[in-house]
Amino acid sequence: MDVQTSATRRVLVAKPRGYCAGVDRAVQAVERALEQYGAPVYVRKQIVHNTHVVKTLEERGAVFVEETEEVPEGAIVVFSAHGVAPAVHEEAASRRLRTIDATCPLVTKVHNEAKRFAAKDYDILLIGHEGHEEVEGTAGEAPEHIQLVDGLDGVDGVSVRDPEKVVWLSQTTLSVDETTETVARLRTRFPNLIDPPSDDICYATSNRQTAVKRIAADSDLVIVVGSANSSNSKRLVEVAKDYGAAAAHLVDDASFVRDEWLEGVRTVGLTSGASVPEELVQGVLAKLAGHGFTDVEEVESVHESMRFALPHELRKDLRAI
Repeated sequence: MDVQTSATRRVLVAKPRGYCAGVDRAVQAVERALEQYGAPVYVRKQIVHNTHVVKTLEERGAVFVEETEEVPEGAIVVFSAHGVAPAVHEEAASRRLRTIDATCPLVTKVHNEAKRFAAKDYDILLIGHEGHEEVEGTAGEAPEHIQLVDGLDGVDGVSVRDPEKVVWLSQTTLSVDETTETVARLRTRFPNLIDPPSDDICYATSNRQTAVKRIAADSDLVIVVGSANSSNSKRLVEVAKDYGAAAAHLVDDASFVRDEWLEGVRTVGLTSGASVPEELVQGVLAKLAGHGFTDVEEVESVHESMRFALPHELRKDLRAI
């Protein structure tokens, strides 16, 4: 440890951070299903993109699978917060699976937009990351009408049938700034490009990016708690660097924080992705305190109060008790 006093070593903790309403709803859905029906409860894909959440639910009896064909016929399966394509629902029905759809309502909104514009025969430009589960689910709603635009580099390869009937939609967990740039470049090619009825990037993704922007310029180092497969967590690292942080790193938990990152650092910014439980942030704070970072200030940029009801399948069964 260097000779700086603890008073000169501070942590700026971004607020809001951590769980969003959609993640909270999805995790609760698995927990309630285990309480209501007992183990095992199957979950298609990771319920949310966080290794600690998945491990905790596994310990309680959740069984995570990649596809519905791995679920025994007649069993209970929960669909993740990222959403699924109609074909997945059809396969589950053919296997007589009891489904609980934990898709985030804000992702469902994008699905509904895709169906509505496809019904009107629009070409739909879906801005998102290839291979992401949310993108696969949305694209599955209207595959003949949707083409993926994976960031700025994907713009030049876009072709449409009628430049007068083109709309853009987006994955909910993207960088707000990068998406704005991508839309602007698309609009140079298609001046009459239509915007979605409301912003597709979810409130939580946007708010967490706003919060990290607030602390980045004052931070020598920004630590983002989140898993490597979490799109919104990775975007927070990028935003922190773009807005003035000298360094920024993504960590699953406190054990990933390296001592050498803290050498010569006076101010650490700390935040977490939308699928991260608060206990993991507190673990990083405890580690930082052990290195003299005991002056902790929470910096709130936006107040959040959003809540979502549990999936209707669970609400129906809970009422029947």
